Amino acid sequence: MTDLPSQHGDAAGAPAVPGHRPDLPGRDLPAFAAGHDLSPEHLARHAAVVLEGVTAGYDERVALEDVGVAIPAGSLLAVFGPNGGGKSTLLKVIAGLLAPWQGRITVLGAAPRVHARRVAYVPQAEQVDWDFPVTCWDVVAMGRYPSLGPFRGLRQADRAAVGSALDVVGMADHARTQIGRLSGGQRRRVFLARALAAEPDLYLLDEPVTGVDPTTQEDLMAILAAEASRGRTVIATTHDLAAAAEHFQQVLAINRTVIAHGPSSLVLDEQVLARTYGGHLLVLGGSTVLLDDAHHHDAAPRGERHFHEGDPGAHR
Repeated sequence: MTDLPSQHGDAAGAPAVPGHRPDLPGRDLPAFAAGHDLSPEHLARHAAVVLEGVTAGYDERVALEDVGVAIPAGSLLAVFGPNGGGKSTLLKVIAGLLAPWQGRITVLGAAPRVHARRVAYVPQAEQVDWDFPVTCWDVVAMGRYPSLGPFRGLRQADRAAVGSALDVVGMADHARTQIGRLSGGQRRRVFLARALAAEPDLYLLDEPVTGVDPTTQEDLMAILAAEASRGRTVIATTHDLAAAAEHFQQVLAINRTVIAHGPSSLVLDEQVLARTYGGHLLVLGGSTVLLDDAHHHDAAPRGERHFHEGDPGAHR
């Protein structure tokens, strides 16, 4: 099997496999690990998220296996891979919503959920009663609740943060609109606004631009890029390889385990794609064709309701 590309080389000048370990034949660790100091002191200072030997799943089904990756603070990172490859599961274990079977996870220098107020998690499937009389303002205001004490109402600063977040995502004119009356793309804007209102240091976003129109995609990605430029870390899953290459700085290819981690140009490398997607990838007439469902779901819990632009009931 041909080695994956890397910027590192061995003494003889041959290309090195990112993070290759002889004791794990056919397996690659993330490129970030190659030639870098992975001591606890270094990671605590420079990495927003670290996973070491993480295995996790649902019931008896393995979704992630021996995942090792360090994601530097301030990253704008796209996670891509096949259906059921563990993308959503990865976000859940980082968010502390799913306990790993083995391995260690460090988030913002501590165990998951220790700094939960500094993490904004936006799942692809929002468990929402779309007929409930809750407005866009109400949904975005939920992003401020973790920072409030018990039985405390919104302060002036909280209201200002809600208004600012709605304005940033272009939904200020819909502040009093009932959430169920919005299109799929508008809902995406509102849920991103809820995350923005929390003023987090880490964003965990499951398919934030799936099924939205090009204008909405451009707008939302510009917002996320701006957050990363301020030193906040953005980790987002995506099935859109073109968007990953164009809008993200780094990518993480995953199929139960880490296949590659590095610059966004990796999504254009046929070796990386072949290793990541396997039988879902075809080469026809010299062009790579990806055969994969656009909407991934890693064993979604019962009762989750998924929405996408153009779904029946998306517009009411």
